[in-house]
Amino acid sequence: MPNPHLSILVVDDAKFSSAMIGRALSQAGYQDVRFASSASEALQLLEQRPASVLLADWLMPEIDGLELTARVRQLDETADHYTYIILLTGKEGENVLGEAFDRGVDDFISKAAMNEQLVPRVYAADRLCNTLQRLLHENRMLTQNIASLERRNLVDPLTGLGNPRYLRQKLTDSLRQIESRGGAVCYLLIGLQDAGQLRNQYGDRFFNELLHGVARRLQQLVRPLDVLTRLDDNHFGLITLLDDLHECSPSSFKRLHEGLNFKAFKTSEGFITLKAGISLVGLDAKVLPTDPEQLIQHAQNLLPESYASGRVAAMRLPLP
Repeated sequence: MPNPHLSILVVDDAKFSSAMIGRALSQAGYQDVRFASSASEALQLLEQRPASVLLADWLMPEIDGLELTARVRQLDETADHYTYIILLTGKEGENVLGEAFDRGVDDFISKAAMNEQLVPRVYAADRLCNTLQRLLHENRMLTQNIASLERRNLVDPLTGLGNPRYLRQKLTDSLRQIESRGGAVCYLLIGLQDAGQLRNQYGDRFFNELLHGVARRLQQLVRPLDVLTRLDDNHFGLITLLDDLHECSPSSFKRLHEGLNFKAFKTSEGFITLKAGISLVGLDAKVLPTDPEQLIQHAQNLLPESYASGRVAAMRLPLP
């Protein structure tokens, strides 16, 4: 049975299309359905009250469905919420749909098959939303229950990520793992180049808000089993285990670099664009034994190169 209180927002500049969608959803039992005639109006409604499901036309004037998706994901970051986004489209082809999924769209409905696809797709979104909201609730509970980790001094209290001590512990564990099982370790140092300037300009409260937003963005961009840590006000650390050392390359982390540099962060001071650098150091069992401090130092020495070039700076051990 559908959840009649599922919050749905329909965004379409065509009144006839909106009316048809609204009628179908109402007949299916959904009662909390709002409508917006433009992406700008939709964003205003979402800031007032988030929606569980967003149904939006791909092709709209001024802001299209893909740009709207990007803006909604920014709102989700600040609201600790997830909006299930379905685009309505007449476009076809794997490249087009691949672009939509890469930009954060969850599903799409062909306008040619609207009558057949609309309600079943919303039913599916309804079920997934229950799971997503449960996971978000569990994540909030985990965040609230990190006191025991804090007592062991392993967690950064601002972001809920691991702290420098946790990073060193996990680096040691990762090196032991590749020694016994093979594979490679890639350590990334992520630096916020203009962090100090932003703090001086806007103050500590804003800066803590920004760091929290950066942590959330990073959590969305990394793999579930990667180890993400906050080292200080300017730096985050990331440990990822790979099957082969050749995977530890700038191209493997291009999306991470672009996600920090090319997508603004929504804050109480407006949208803020960061300048972030990433240095990465990779190694496999051939160079063991080695000290985690050596990896950390190599990454620190390499970070200025990333700032200067605007790209991910990388090295593999042993050095030539």
